[in-house]
Amino acid sequence: MPRHSPFLIDLTVEEREVLRSRSRQYTLPYRDVIRARLILLAAEGLFNKQIGELLNLPREVVSKWRKRFYFERLAGLEDRPRRGRPAVFSPSDRV
Repeated sequence: MPRHSPFLIDLTVEEREVLRSRSRQYTLPYRDVIRARLILLAAEGLFNKQIGELLNLPREVVSKWRKRFYFERLAGLEDRPRRGRPAVFSPSDRV
């Protein structure tokens, strides 16, 4: 039996529209589209394991993003600054 997540996702109308929009955009980075789909599925009441199977993600990754969204809402889906030396070249310069 799947475990219930303590982080139940209840979306506002605005959040749902933003996430639906993100989940359908082809120009967004793939990670942003997947995170939006993940939260939409969590709002439908699916378990982390079910979401992971649908999106081909480990359950731990689903749990991480669900928790971050629960506490930080849409801002929690953004990448956080990483340690280390910043990139010298932008991704568009790498060919």
